[in-house]
Amino acid sequence: MRLASVAAVLFLFGITLLYLVRTRGEEIFNRVSDEPRHEASQETLALHRDIEIVDLHADSLMFGRDLLQRSSANHLDVPRLLEGGVTLQVFSLVTSQPLGYSEERTDSSRPDLMTLLGILHFWPPSTWFSLLDRALYHARRLEDMAERSEGRLRLVRDRRDLEELIQDRNAGAKVVGALFALEGSHVFGSDFEAEVDLLFEHGLRMASLTHYFDNRFAGSAHGLQKGGLTAEGRRLVAEFERRGIAIDLSHASRATIEDVLSMVSKPVVFSHTGVAATCDISNNVTDEQIRAIAAAGGVIGVGLWDTAVCGATAAHTVRAMRHIIDLVGDTHVGLGSDFDGYVLAHFDASDLPVLTQAMLDAGLEASTIRRILGSNVLRVLRSTLP
Repeated sequence: MRLASVAAVLFLFGITLLYLVRTRGEEIFNRVSDEPRHEASQETLALHRDIEIVDLHADSLMFGRDLLQRSSANHLDVPRLLEGGVTLQVFSLVTSQPLGYSEERTDSSRPDLMTLLGILHFWPPSTWFSLLDRALYHARRLEDMAERSEGRLRLVRDRRDLEELIQDRNAGAKVVGALFALEGSHVFGSDFEAEVDLLFEHGLRMASLTHYFDNRFAGSAHGLQKGGLTAEGRRLVAEFERRGIAIDLSHASRATIEDVLSMVSKPVVFSHTGVAATCDISNNVTDEQIRAIAAAGGVIGVGLWDTAVCGATAAHTVRAMRHIIDLVGDTHVGLGSDFDGYVLAHFDASDLPVLTQAMLDAGLEASTIRRILGSNVLRVLRSTLP
């Protein structure tokens, strides 16, 4: 009887936990800081509205929400992107996350939390067993949302799409662009050239080589081996460049970063990070890495979450951005919010003018703010997109 009672309690606890994750997971894990903020002045709002704002990283796709609908929780949806003045949002998809993952050492053989998330959110059964099907499912969801958006959400697949988006927004259109990305190339198998082609057809235009664990292509900053590019990894990098898929070095090991930078011919991005000099945690970019990425013409997206910048306000993000500026100039820093990435964000997407105000308060010139919030990333995309 005692064992039966314990089993019943554990079963009920498990059901309750699954229900909370299913219905309130984003609300619980994607919170907004309650730290006081300096709201934007009218002059700041005028500047903010005149900037082509690009955010290099948000994880919103993995939860299965309809992003066309305003949400009372989490950080991002299309209505809030429009309110925040965003021109282009990169939606990066997490496809696998091992149980017990950590910043220091993550074992890819552990059970996959994303499979559980897929079951809880009623993804098609094929996505439970195939990472490629998982990526295709969410790429098609983004396509579907764009089709249903009545012009509010527009996919960016090439340079023409990008320029038309900018022109239409400058003409007053209420539209935000969406670019589909992958967080980790572990979705690809032995026939990766054909698989890259398939995802490319469905909008893939940015991809990181690794996420929290090593894979067949490259070592992760959080992996067990933390090696560099494998022979297949070098072929994959070449395939990305040939097709027009921007390479994201986020979560890559030191060796992988060095290997990629030694062979690429186009600029790369570090889509979301903090800076080790202002917040010394294991995954933040070092001065050496900042210099190397800048030398390759790349852009580093600084985050809007507490653990990346060692603080819960926009001023902490600006402090990290200023360090990059002081080190390599203002043409190599961008915005990589990590909205909806199971983080405590400084604010949600609708409150992005708060960041512009913090930049002005820190003494940054309007020209520098324009580069950081958009034109630096647009330069990279104009050189990488097909």
